[in-house]
Amino acid sequence: MLTNDHAICIRTVDYSETSQVVTFFARQTGKVPMIAKGAKRQKSPFGGPIEMFSCGNIVFSGSGHDKLATLAEFEPIAGVTNYSVLSADIFAMNCCLLAAELANALIKDYDPHPGLFDSLLRFLTDASQKKIANDGHGKILAHLVLFQLNLLTEIGLCPVLDYCANCRNRFDVRWPEVYFSNHAKGLICRDCQGPFPDKIRLTTEAAQCLADAKLLALAGEPALKNVEDILIRYITDALGRPPKMAKYILNS
Repeated sequence: MLTNDHAICIRTVDYSETSQVVTFFARQTGKVPMIAKGAKRQKSPFGGPIEMFSCGNIVFSGSGHDKLATLAEFEPIAGVTNYSVLSADIFAMNCCLLAAELANALIKDYDPHPGLFDSLLRFLTDASQKKIANDGHGKILAHLVLFQLNLLTEIGLCPVLDYCANCRNRFDVRWPEVYFSNHAKGLICRDCQGPFPDKIRLTTEAAQCLADAKLLALAGEPALKNVEDILIRYITDALGRPPKMAKYILNS
């Protein structure tokens, strides 16, 4: 049985001298690991090795969870995402690699999330077309944070961000102190922070951005890094390990 879908490549691994194992995030099918036989041959059936972030129409066979699907056709769409353009901006590239890593790690195979697919495609396209990579790190970091929040919401792991996860009081900019706790799975006010030794202090601006994602576009870089640090800590706790690309974002 052949399946047709629109997909983004989020992982590539050399399988042999001539083939690759690639993971596509497909709009209607979800994440699908598959083998691309002959992809590295001079006369590749896919026009050459499949690159990270390449986007297009795929046809594949097999849909079992216990083995790799087989890629039959891949027709990349030009001008959507561009690996070579991204590689010229190391920070933008690292942000895109982190987004792909998190999608691969947190989304289950064959679990479709069309809205999240659209969010990832928009992020990768804007980054590779320099729409969000020309104004320092702040703009692209804001879009990365937004994608991460969308991802956590889609898979049911989004923390409590608009009220205290302990006492349920709604967040207010007049809170004298704001914290985030992985154990509490969300924001914690000053009155409730005592029993949570894993708490991390948030700036008021960072807390505002978490409570209202529309403010991310206007946030300063320090606040965005504060938010990204919180999200990486939270995702690390969910995964049981830190994402490999996280250090390249937080230490930039």
